[in-house]
This record gives sequence, C-alpha cells and structure tokens, in this order.
Amino acid sequence: MLTASKADAVSLCRDICGTQAQMMTPAYLQLWTRNHGLTRTGIEDALWKQRTLVRTSLMRQTIHLIPADEFWLYITALKSCRVAGALRVMARCGIAEEEAAGLTDLILEILSSGPLNRTAINAAVRPRVSKRVRAWMDKVWSIVRVPVGEGLICHGPGDTGDTTFIRVDQWLKKQDRALAEEAARAKLFEKFLGAYGPASLTDFAHWAGMPITQVKPLRALLADVLIDVKVDQSSCLLLRSDLEALKAARKNSRGADSVRLLPHFDPYLLAHREKDHLLSARHYKLVFRNQGWISPVVLINGSIAGIWSYERQAARMLIKIEPFQQLSRALRVAVTKEAEGVAGFFSSSLETKFA
Repeated sequence: MLTASKADAVSLCRDICGTQAQMMTPAYLQLWTRNHGLTRTGIEDALWKQRTLVRTSLMRQTIHLIPADEFWLYITALKSCRVAGALRVMARCGIAEEEAAGLTDLILEILSSGPLNRTAINAAVRPRVSKRVRAWMDKVWSIVRVPVGEGLICHGPGDTGDTTFIRVDQWLKKQDRALAEEAARAKLFEKFLGAYGPASLTDFAHWAGMPITQVKPLRALLADVLIDVKVDQSSCLLLRSDLEALKAARKNSRGADSVRLLPHFDPYLLAHREKDHLLSARHYKLVFRNQGWISPVVLINGSIAGIWSYERQAARMLIKIEPFQQLSRALRVAVTKEAEGVAGFFSSSLETKFA
C-alpha cells in the first residue's frame, strides 16, 4: 500500500490498518510518505480536534492511529487475547478477576473528570487499592492495560510524550458495537489482506498479536472471498477481488522506479512475519533491530535498499542515506527528491549525505 495517493489521513489509516504511533513523528511520516500533500497540522487536527482518528494500544500491544469509526472493530477483534494476557500477569500477583474488574471501575471513576497521565492515575489509585494491587503496580509499566484493551479508555489529547488517557465515552462518538468477536476478527483479517495480501494466517496472527488458535477458523469464515496463491513456493491467501489487480501490477512493474523513504516502524515492514521478500539476511539486523526497534528504510521498487536517518539542526535538516549497494545516478536523484520532501514536511532546509 505504497502507491501515490491523494487520500486524507483517515482514509490512509483505514487502508493500511493503522499507523504505528509509539512515537508520533514517525506516525506522521508514515502517512506523509503515502500522500506528500499531508501536513502535520492536518493530521493533528484529525486526531485531536475532529477526533476522526484515535490513538490507542492495539496490535501487538503497540500504539496505533486508526479511524475513530473503526475503533470498535479493532477493539472487538483483539480484546479477548489482549485482556487475557493482562489478567494473567495480575493473577501471578494474586489479583483475581473480580479485583481486576474493580480496579477498572476505579480508573474509570478517576477519569470521569477528564484526561490524566499515568503518574496522576497511579497516584489517585494507590491509596484506594489492596496491598496486592500496590505490589503489582510497582512491577508493571502501565496499570491501564485492561480498560484500554476493553475499549473503555484511549489516549487523550497531546503528543508531547506525557501520554494522557481519557474515557472513550467522553472522547469518541457513540458507535454500533453489535459485531461479534469472531466476525470482527474475520473483518480485520479481510482488511489486512486488502492492504498486505498475499499473506498467510501466520502472518496475520503475528501482525495482530493473536494466538494462531483464534486465527485458524478465519479461513473457513471467509472462504467465499479468499483465494489460495503460491508465493515463492509458500501458500498464501489473497482476496479474490484483488487477483486481477495483482496480475496487472506485475505486468506494469517495469515502469519508473518507485522510491520511498519509510520512517521508523512503518507498517509496510511489519505485515509479514518473514522478511525475505524485503531484504537479504545479511542486512536484516540493520533494519529489524533489538527490542522491536525498526530503522527508517530506503524502499526501491518494494524492496529495502538501505537505511536512512535524520537530524534536525535549527532550521536545517541533515538526512544521511546508507545504501546497501551502489545506487545509480537516477536513483540517487530520486532518493534526494524524497529527502527534500521530508525536510519540507518539517519546514526545514536540507543537507543530504550518502554513506
């Protein structure tokens, strides 16, 4: 899902199944690289003013931006495995489900007057809970995983790094929540294949952070809309409606080179469990680094051709390009043009260095 697009930020998040937003600047760039007409102000307005985008923890327990009108689709599809994981950690500290539910009610009560950050939530909760809960609080990074997983709270206004949380019923418009859990998973899998197919059930399970036991039944549920295809001798699934478009794309693949500078954690790099189609094994650790860190990459014709980094220095931006092999003059010009766009996104002048 990297073709030139005039889609707005909400439509792009819908098409690519969300942008990863652990850090907000890469999330903005993930959208900009798909539509160079987008601005940071426009994306922020959709997120904090119109609230047509929402920021919350979803796939793989990582933070994403998704369309607000799809909030309950994602929550319903992912809820059981995410909440169960949080409850297992609490159970190891002797906290039963009833006490965990009471903690969720307490957090909602504390947030009834408006958004608060983690520190304020913890301070308000601690005097009102048992010694068991206080001991658990000392061991975990976040005490809001259960109400976030249940879709009761989400990230509130501001992206300065001091994350706030707010009650969903105070932040988002009321939505239809009638979709059953398995039907929501099937819908999410269909969306995933529309963005990243061909892909396997294992790819989807890895991407979503779901156990494979919850994913396997989806093949039968979507039998009418799926088709089996072979990719490098591996069995994958594709939406039947996308088959002709995929064939046409292969026929037309000899046109002008497609060059993109993808930022940290770009969703294009996360969709498939195996990365052989993206880069060689000897370059793997330069991109997919320790502790889930994913480098910004130079993408040429869908494959990773190098990594890049940027450093802002007052009104100037230094962008360093580290190709994995020699680039032609035409490709260096195309990469530089993309770098100019990145600098423009930050309203900066550009200095480019090729390693």
